[in-house]
Amino acid sequence: MTLETELRNESPSKLAVRRISKRFSARGRAVHALDDVSLEVSEGEFVCLVGPSGCGKSTLLNMIAGLELPDEGEVLSDGHRINSPGRDRMVMFQESALFPWLDVLGNVLFGLRLKPGLTTAERLDVARFYLKLVGLEKFSHSYIHELSGGMKQRVALARALAPNPRVLLMDEPFAALDALTREQLYGDLQRIWADRRKTIVFVTHNVREAVCLGDRVVLFSPHPGRIREQFHIDLPRPRDINSVSLAEHASEIMSALKQHTTALNGEASE
Repeated sequence: MTLETELRNESPSKLAVRRISKRFSARGRAVHALDDVSLEVSEGEFVCLVGPSGCGKSTLLNMIAGLELPDEGEVLSDGHRINSPGRDRMVMFQESALFPWLDVLGNVLFGLRLKPGLTTAERLDVARFYLKLVGLEKFSHSYIHELSGGMKQRVALARALAPNPRVLLMDEPFAALDALTREQLYGDLQRIWADRRKTIVFVTHNVREAVCLGDRVVLFSPHPGRIREQFHIDLPRPRDINSVSLAEHASEIMSALKQHTTALNGEASE
């Protein structure tokens, strides 16, 4: 089976978060990270989770990844309960977490260890395909210390995509990059998403970033983390993060975030 045939024959995917709650113990005190959170993500949808620090959005992402389990409720992928990490879900973190002793091609090939049934030649074809997709085919034999921050994140993206997961989970992958590099990657990610139509759940503090990338923006409030509002973004793609129409959507979401934060602060002071 060729790579293109495999991509065309992907089975539909859907995520369902059902009334999950999560508590932690930190420095001797209990922290209620998430409370009664429910969310559904459709096949091929790009959903951004937005909220202040401590609202539990990264905790939710870790539960979808299978890296953490809820205290209450359940998370499902394609109708199956998630109890552990799986090949159908790949995670991309803020740090690229690449191996400095491997070159760019070697790092992407490492991600393909999760893809059974491929010959060495087929793995090389897949790795080269995704390096071309992220625009790094000419840097296949470069080492990580020779790359810029943006190039490292492109390698990390190619490594996450190479096993052909049904769901891509991204936890603030562009937060540490400069503004110009982030804008370039916004364009790259939109192009790749339009081409591959992966289901993506993307965590960010940046409201404009969420509006630029997402079909839907899910707004969280903290202490404990709850979903307060959801915004459907109907702007045409590709989107420019500096456009007036995008700024208007971001302003609406930021206003809602401030209102919820103010209301919660008022409740806490009573």
